[in-house]
Amino acid sequence: MIKVVIVDDQKILTEGLKMVLSKKEEIEVCGIALDGDEAYMVCKKTNPDIVLMDIKMPKVNGVEATKRIKRDFPRTKIIVLTTFNDDEYIYDALKNGASGYLLKDADPDKIAEAIKTVYNGGALIQPDVATKVIDKFSQLAKGSLEKDIDKRVDKLTKREKDICRLLGEGKNNKEIAKELYLSEGTVKNHITNILGKLELRDRTQLAIFAVKNGLS
Repeated sequence: MIKVVIVDDQKILTEGLKMVLSKKEEIEVCGIALDGDEAYMVCKKTNPDIVLMDIKMPKVNGVEATKRIKRDFPRTKIIVLTTFNDDEYIYDALKNGASGYLLKDADPDKIAEAIKTVYNGGALIQPDVATKVIDKFSQLAKGSLEKDIDKRVDKLTKREKDICRLLGEGKNNKEIAKELYLSEGTVKNHITNILGKLELRDRTQLAIFAVKNGLS
């Protein structure tokens, strides 16, 4: 059973999501919070697997809440609920440990699938927002690459750098495999090896690493 906490300052949204997700056999909604401070306390009490985190809330917003929760409850994974225009907030949430993001108007079945994906170790970068977020990464990386290149880049082979570049562009395993003439299984194995070399948690962190270090 996947334990989920829903965080949003709109009670009608949290109650609606709770009703829908509670119908899924593999998901248990173990708590609801209306702001980031309350989210932290609910996580402390329930130790959830996944938090669905609204990004804009009063008192403590989703970015700060993500930072606190990942600091003190690193096992808990966070999916940010966002609107199309929140790209700067998304960047900050990913930087602070979120495993991905979904648009608020996503179909409930898509949200349930996202929960399972992240629970099983995957990352979630919704294609229709990915380009904007990657652009934000690129803007922040410009002008500082020469002095700030992470030395771990030197551990990567040319093939691994190519995979990082494509992943940093928001491409999935199938798209990377097609461009590099590899099988999806080979791409998946490469990504696993890269994560180990770089000591990163998941492909979301790897996408950020790739853009910040000029690999994409």
